[in-house]
Amino acid sequence: TRAHDKIFKMDEKFVSFRMSCPSVMEKNARRSSLLNSDELITCYYDDVRTAYDIFQRGLHVSNNGPCLGVRKPNQPYEWISYKEVSTEYVGSALLHRGFKPSHSQYIGVFAQNRPEWVIIEQSCYTYSMVVVPLYDTLGTEAITYIVNKADLSLVFCDTPEKAKLLLTAVEKGETPILSTIVIMELFGTDLVERGKKCGVEVFSMREIEPPKPEDLAVICFTSGTTGNPKGAMITHKNIVSNSSAFLKTTEKTFIPTPEDVLISFLPLAHMFERIVECVVLCHGARIGFFQGDIRLLMDDLKTLQPTVFPVVPRLLNRMFDKIFGQADTSLKKWMLDFASKRKEAELRSGIIRNNSFWDKVIFRKIQASLGGKVRLMVTGAAPVSASVLTFLRTALGCQFYEGYGQTECTAGCSLSMPGDWTAGHVGAPMACNIIKLVDVQEMNYLAAKGEGEVCVKGPNVFLGYLKDPEKTAEALDKDGWLHTGDIGKWLPNGTLKIIDRKKHIFKLAQGEYIAPEKIENVYLRSEALAQVFVHGESLQAFLIAVVVPDPETLCKWAKKKGFEGSYEKLCKNKDVKKHILEDMVRIGKESGLKSFEQVKDIIVHTEMFSIENGLLTPTLKAKRPELRKYFQSQIDELYANTKM
Repeated sequence: TRAHDKIFKMDEKFVSFRMSCPSVMEKNARRSSLLNSDELITCYYDDVRTAYDIFQRGLHVSNNGPCLGVRKPNQPYEWISYKEVSTEYVGSALLHRGFKPSHSQYIGVFAQNRPEWVIIEQSCYTYSMVVVPLYDTLGTEAITYIVNKADLSLVFCDTPEKAKLLLTAVEKGETPILSTIVIMELFGTDLVERGKKCGVEVFSMREIEPPKPEDLAVICFTSGTTGNPKGAMITHKNIVSNSSAFLKTTEKTFIPTPEDVLISFLPLAHMFERIVECVVLCHGARIGFFQGDIRLLMDDLKTLQPTVFPVVPRLLNRMFDKIFGQADTSLKKWMLDFASKRKEAELRSGIIRNNSFWDKVIFRKIQASLGGKVRLMVTGAAPVSASVLTFLRTALGCQFYEGYGQTECTAGCSLSMPGDWTAGHVGAPMACNIIKLVDVQEMNYLAAKGEGEVCVKGPNVFLGYLKDPEKTAEALDKDGWLHTGDIGKWLPNGTLKIIDRKKHIFKLAQGEYIAPEKIENVYLRSEALAQVFVHGESLQAFLIAVVVPDPETLCKWAKKKGFEGSYEKLCKNKDVKKHILEDMVRIGKESGLKSFEQVKDIIVHTEMFSIENGLLTPTLKAKRPELRKYFQSQIDELYANTKM
């Protein structure tokens, strides 16, 4: 019987032990307490040391079971077996066309999540080639930059539209290096002719030596909030050590089997999704791809019935809001809250289950909406509020991990520990790295007080940025420590809490340092708000903010204050604006913001910041320079008219 289907209680000693312990070799650094020494984990299985080995092991243990699955609307999933994936001829076709089996041969993949993505990736690994993912939301300018920076002579595309975008850049003389485009879907001969005219061979995917651990596997371009994307060079050793450390953390509670199923919808261009897929592929499990439309994800979940479900906070917030939005009476809300509190008491004791009285009466519907078989979830990529995470851990009744990391440490560097299901931290150091905090004196964060910039060292830390020694030197110091730019704090039980961000700090006119992201996260606790952008200037003595009210909650919130009307009408109402500002200041005081950290006035904006309007990165982080530029005239007007 799986742990998912029964009461699962951790050993009391396991629940209460310290999550991290001091490193003997590195002063002030901490390592995972799962390790018996300072030797960090580089592989979980002795015969798995590269991303190529991961798939080969999965092929063996699955006994040629199903590997990759897709579905058409209102149809069941259709599966490709491990053997079918392994015998795909993509790699040999590339060799036939003159591409060299070498870790200096870079191959672009410009596609949404689908089986061909994984097939191309595995084919590249077979011949030691390096994968360079591209994705739409980077924008045309950034894609052109990456093609040139990574010397991409070959790019795989899923659709003819993406091929046309690449051909346009060649025709304009912007990407002379690009000579071959391979398209996964059907396309017309006009594309082939268009390619010939500018010297690019266009053909169908139908036409077309294992690596060493130290070899490059992927160049993952991070979108960044400023400047050009940076190409993080990730090795096979990075990938294997990170996925092995995940297994080391979960080995007593979760090891995948060929019966497990992962739903793939988070972008494969990001390392978080790739590491989770490596973990399941290594054990012969299945990967089912969503239909490509996030609006159909819930339907895909019900059909696929996944057991492994990686998520991001944005989706969790939507789930949380939907659950409580459907509880349309005070009695239903009270029942949800009461049931959650009862199960939360079990969580604190390390008990995870989905068969309690409260599951049967209250939470069964919520679990069924995800397919009814989820036994492991993991969230990362951005902070998630403690209240949302705790509620969903109780409601879903599965092991639910929170991780922290960045592309530069492959994916994760810290992760929740089984048995510690408390929220408000990002777990303990993973077994593939050590973590230390270093002083950030200008923000008054001192390592001696257990606070400082999070620095990471271990076999999961990347080689550097492609052809960018200056940026590499900023991220990696001479001793091999990755400086993340995040401010962390050690909690008494050895877990890490992310409390601030170093990179976006600025000074006000009176010399006080401001960390805007910390303030934004505080104000986002307001029921009325969906998005907040805090702004300040060195010649001004106070902060202002641009706020986007939440279309789903504003009307209800305003009604409690005595205001009625449409979303647009309420956003234009000066008295509603005054109440929003008062609510923000109240929450700021309750959260301990200093007076100079409180905003003095706000701009109420009705359009959400998004990737499409250029105000968010593909990982949904604020593009601060673009936001400043976009609202500059309103910001200037606000500063001119606001009196202190």
